[in-house]
Amino acid sequence: MFKSIKLIIILVMILGLCAWIFYSYQITAPASKDNPNIEFTIEPGWGVNRISQELLNLGLIRNQFYFEVYVWLKDLQRNFQSGKHTISASMNIKEIVNSLIKGGGKEKVITILEGWNNQEIADYLENQNVVDEINFLGLANHKLAFTDEYTFLNDKPSTASLEGYLFPDTYRVFADATAEEIIQKMLDNFSEKLNNNLRTKIKDQDKTIFEVITLASIIEKEVRKSEDMKMVADIFYKRLASGIALQSDATINYITHKGMIQPTYADTEIDNPYNTYKYRGLTPGPISNPGLNAIMATIEPTANDYYYFLTTKDTGEVIYSKTYEEHLKNKAKYLN
Repeated sequence: MFKSIKLIIILVMILGLCAWIFYSYQITAPASKDNPNIEFTIEPGWGVNRISQELLNLGLIRNQFYFEVYVWLKDLQRNFQSGKHTISASMNIKEIVNSLIKGGGKEKVITILEGWNNQEIADYLENQNVVDEINFLGLANHKLAFTDEYTFLNDKPSTASLEGYLFPDTYRVFADATAEEIIQKMLDNFSEKLNNNLRTKIKDQDKTIFEVITLASIIEKEVRKSEDMKMVADIFYKRLASGIALQSDATINYITHKGMIQPTYADTEIDNPYNTYKYRGLTPGPISNPGLNAIMATIEPTANDYYYFLTTKDTGEVIYSKTYEEHLKNKAKYLN
């Protein structure tokens, strides 16, 4: 009897060892010796079974069962990263899973700063080796790009680009992400930040989203603090209503690319529709991509009695004036 039990135990151990050897072979042997790279996309919401089925259909794995067993044994079923991956049939199951899980998808973190214009974003993305500058600008400056996909672009003039709508934030993107995918992330973020409540407020104020974003883009480049943004928004609204030119130095810098705190007289005489010293009203479109503080300031300004302001050279403090004469005195005191 004891011999029979011992024999059964030995047989079970042998079978277990054979099963383990076969399992190890299945997860370490590639599906093919050919190694052409194949782009494999995991769609949001795909589970382990769908992923393994698609891999099998493409000939990237030999056995769907062992792929799923390996994933479940390693407790990796929640770690798959949606998006594009580059793999080949010469990779074994371990290597493929490692490439598809979080951390194996070759992600990059990019940070788009508030107030950057489209060109600055394109330069940054190219310097980070994310996308080509020309490809990015080709879409970002395209007049009709994405207009059928996002309702907040409905009131954007057909002559305007996506300047102003590429929401500044920190994003995680795949190393092989396309310009289109990155722009969609930014537009999706814009859509989320400019929620229905804010869109209703804009409509109730008899304004368009485009007008709000255009003014917000100017305010973003004029002052730093959110409380000053709200003050300046009210000043600009009063000037617009009174037919007074905005005289925004930020719009001059948009034309000249000089980045000066105080533009020269010659700069203010440049004949350009973005010159708010020469032309009254809003600029033809946004001059930057504003952050949420500037957008909120434009929607919910702080009422005040001022019509003029300036920022000091050293600290960036905002000095407000009620009259032009008072403004000239402040310019002489703080800027000259």
